[in-house]
Amino acid sequence: MLVETKVISNGIKYSTLPTSYVRPAMERPKLSEVPDWETVPVIDLGCEDETFIIQQLGDACRNYGFFQVINHGVSEEIMEKMLKVADEFFHLPMEEKMKLYSEDPFKTMRLSTSSNVKKETVHNWRDYLRLHCYPLDKYASEWPSNPSTFKEIVSKYCIQIRNLGLRLEQAISESLGLEKDCIKNILGQQGQHMAINYYPACPEPELTYGLPAHADPNALTILLQDTQVAGLQVLKDGKWIGVKPLSNALVINIGDQLQALSNGKYKSVWHRAVVNADKARISVASFLCPCNDAVISAPKELTIDGSPANYRDYTYAEYYKKFWGRNLDQQHCLELYKN
Repeated sequence: MLVETKVISNGIKYSTLPTSYVRPAMERPKLSEVPDWETVPVIDLGCEDETFIIQQLGDACRNYGFFQVINHGVSEEIMEKMLKVADEFFHLPMEEKMKLYSEDPFKTMRLSTSSNVKKETVHNWRDYLRLHCYPLDKYASEWPSNPSTFKEIVSKYCIQIRNLGLRLEQAISESLGLEKDCIKNILGQQGQHMAINYYPACPEPELTYGLPAHADPNALTILLQDTQVAGLQVLKDGKWIGVKPLSNALVINIGDQLQALSNGKYKSVWHRAVVNADKARISVASFLCPCNDAVISAPKELTIDGSPANYRDYTYAEYYKKFWGRNLDQQHCLELYKN
C-alpha cells in the first residue's frame, strides 16, 4: 500500500489506483469536460507603459484571480535549473528522501504526500517538498544537501521570485487605487514558502487529483510549471478551464489575504491539479505570506464610499492555523471571517 511507503515516488509502478486515492464518483475531475489549452490572461511585465501593466493586472485580478507573466525578470536559466534539480531530488533513492518525511504541516521543511494526511479520507496523487525560504540565512542551511546543487539553485531562484512578488504586490496595490506600498505595509515583513511538487504518472487519472480544488491561504502565489505536461486547472464562471503552460512564463494567483485586503474586489479563486497517465509532472509553487502578527483589514480607501468591510479583522497567524486545521478542499476558509 502507498500509505505504508508514505510517498508515491518510490519506484513502484502501479497498474491500478490504490483505493486510498480513489475519489467518490461525484468528486472526480471529469477530465473530458474540461476544455484543453485555454489560457488565463498573459501580461508582459517588460512593457514600458507601467500604467498599462497596472490596468491589465487589475482586470486579471478582478475577472480571473489568475494570470501569467512574461518578461518577468526571473532568468530562464535559473527556471530551467530549478525544474531540473527538483526532478533530481524526487529521483533520489527512497531511503534518502524519507529522511525528510513528516506529517506535521507546521514544520519549516518536510517531504510529504497530500496536504493533511491525518485528516484526509482520500489522499492526493502528489509528493512534495515544502520549504520555508525567507530569510534565506535562517532556513537554507536545513535544506537538502542532495542533490549537491540543490541549496545554491533554490536560493538563487527564491531571491528572484521574491523580487518579482514584491513588484507585483506594488502594482496590484496601485491597481486598487492605493499607494504603491500600502499592501506591503499591511503585510509586514513577508514570509516566503515553497512547495516543490511531483505528480507521478498515474494509472487512472480520471479517479483522483494531484491536488483537489482549493484556494491559497497566503497573499500571492507564483507558480513555475513544467511546459511539457499540463495539469493546472482554474475555476472560471463555474466551469473548469485548463491553463496552457507557456515557455518562460510564470503563473500568478491571488491568495486569500489579497482577497480580504481588496475587500473582495479581487478573487482568490479555486484551482486544482490533475494528473497524467503517461508522464510525471513537476511544478514549483512559491508563496508570499503576511508576517504572523499582520492584521488583515481592508484599507479605509476601499470602504470610504460606504462599502462595508466584507471581512472581520484577523491576524495571519490565526488564519493560517485555521486553514491547516481543515481539509484542503473544504469550504473557502475566508467564509469563516465574513462580516
